[in-house]
Amino acid sequence: MFSRLRLSGPVLALSLALSCTTALPVFAADKPLDKAAVEQIVRDYLLTHPEILLEAMEALEKKQQAEGDKAVAEALKSNRKALEQNAMSPVGGNAKGDVTLVEFFDYNCGYCKRTHPERSAAVKGDGKVRVVYKEFPILAPSSKEAAKAALAANRQGKYEAFHTALMTHEGRLDSDAIRATAKDVGLDLKKLEQDMGDPAIEAEIKANMELAQKLGIRGTPGFVIGDTVVPGAIETEQFIALFNATRAAKKAGG
Repeated sequence: MFSRLRLSGPVLALSLALSCTTALPVFAADKPLDKAAVEQIVRDYLLTHPEILLEAMEALEKKQQAEGDKAVAEALKSNRKALEQNAMSPVGGNAKGDVTLVEFFDYNCGYCKRTHPERSAAVKGDGKVRVVYKEFPILAPSSKEAAKAALAANRQGKYEAFHTALMTHEGRLDSDAIRATAKDVGLDLKKLEQDMGDPAIEAEIKANMELAQKLGIRGTPGFVIGDTVVPGAIETEQFIALFNATRAAKKAGG
């Protein structure tokens, strides 16, 4: 997710020195200042005008935010196919929808479980949204086990049923809970175990991790809707607004 960075001592000192140079008094060339004198002048100026500290911090934050936004925009552009068209990534919603929602999640994430019904309601209500699921197991070993089981379930055509069952499971997952859930949704457990060991499933999870890092998604849930990266849980109305904004942007772009 995007985050605001706090200035460290050296960076702040450098920023202030660069910001203050034009405001310092001009001295005659025949009276060079030593280091201690310069430091005293800077100190006195900052004590007299402390508001410059806030101005410097705000300017740096804006610059960092702009640089971060530009990097994410470039990452979205260069990784669009991996985001939306990876054959290994399960797809739900309307497969022919005019808007694609990409979701990064962890089955042990409370926020993912909280936003699941919100997202589901928005997708169902809209009717024209394609959903791409990106398994992003970062919270516990059982998260990765659940992710592998979900991708294996996709090979039996029951990904969304299994996904929903795991998302609505109360409490932390363990091996027994994962297999009990698989049995409840009618999965062939023997085939599931075999497919979970396929290197291709491990590769899909690794690719999702790398993709999330490029997009600045460091927690769950994370969503990509059009050209917007949403780092965190949102509600039904916000999903709907983003669907409509994405359509409007496509229409405006021709």
